[in-house]
Amino acid sequence: MEISMGHILKLAALVLLALPLLAAGRPAGAADKPHKLADAVLARIGTAREPGAGILVIADGKVAYLGTRGVGDLQGMRPIDGRTAFRLASVTKQFTATAVMLLVRDGKLRYEDGLTDLFPGFPEYGRAITVRHLLNHTSGLPDYEDLMPAADPAVPVEQAQIDDAGVLELLKGQKAGWFAPGALWRYSNSGYVLLGLIVERVSGLSFPEFLRQRIFVPLKMDNTVAFVRGRNKVSDRAFGYTKEQGRWRFTDQSPTSATLGDGGVYSSLYDLSLWDESLRRHLLLTEEDMKPAMTPVRVPGKGPVGPDGKPADYGFGWFLDAWEGHPRMWHYGETIGFRTAIERFTADGLTVIVLANRADIDAAALALKVAGYYLKDGK
Repeated sequence: MEISMGHILKLAALVLLALPLLAAGRPAGAADKPHKLADAVLARIGTAREPGAGILVIADGKVAYLGTRGVGDLQGMRPIDGRTAFRLASVTKQFTATAVMLLVRDGKLRYEDGLTDLFPGFPEYGRAITVRHLLNHTSGLPDYEDLMPAADPAVPVEQAQIDDAGVLELLKGQKAGWFAPGALWRYSNSGYVLLGLIVERVSGLSFPEFLRQRIFVPLKMDNTVAFVRGRNKVSDRAFGYTKEQGRWRFTDQSPTSATLGDGGVYSSLYDLSLWDESLRRHLLLTEEDMKPAMTPVRVPGKGPVGPDGKPADYGFGWFLDAWEGHPRMWHYGETIGFRTAIERFTADGLTVIVLANRADIDAAALALKVAGYYLKDGK
């Protein structure tokens, strides 16, 4: 059988991403200045026998750097590599937004469709809330985390978890939102949980299955999944940890870890490189389809703020504010035991992705530090 050069290059890239790249593993002089600086960042995270992180840098569609440090599982001591799958937390939101945009493109959903039309029986306060409000965090929906009863320490976490249907019921039990839809901006996990349920209602498929059929399979993201315990599995899974009093505690799940649209996707550095390529080449949605997602929301009251509390811009599932004059689309994720970030500098052709299975890492800050090396010293 004849093997094409393209196939060889894909295999080479896969091998590169599948192997752990420890800071001490490359001979001196083998990397230029940005690579060495990125290696140094990883080396400071911790030892090779602790929970750790992976960093991927993509420049003009090619892997410029892949580095990992630590293990994905303290029991099996599996070294983190390019195929280790981490819980993405809120980095999930860009996939949820894409699912909604695909349905809009298909003509099955409109951004101005109202919540009470999509969920008959939803209280009157949802009548003015639209799909667009949910996407850009201007719905005014209460946070479901604030509505949940206090966790009982005697009950195992997995048994106390709330799912998407449970979130819908909590919201149905409220008489009013925080503010009139469109009046203010307030980050809303509740809104993205409902968006996942809307995808199910409109498509006739479960949310994990819609993502699989319409996004993950077409892009060959073979180890990316919206995880539902007992229904599917995560291969090469990283588990989350928190360091307390000098010791690592297993903190992989919380009472909110079973919801999907706001943070339930697991993925790897390798699969996210395919996701980045799809965004760069508009493989799923055209540039025209993406325009609403790339348009910063404007409200009469307080607007979007980033994780640092400073003013920011937000579209559909993406923050959109520039960094040091470099236009970007980005997001971060934080959940018990995991920290994640993706920074796409659209005018520079540079993407930096950080995935970590330990709670003491600021993934967004780390991604920007590494991005600064490449933006300053070249790609």
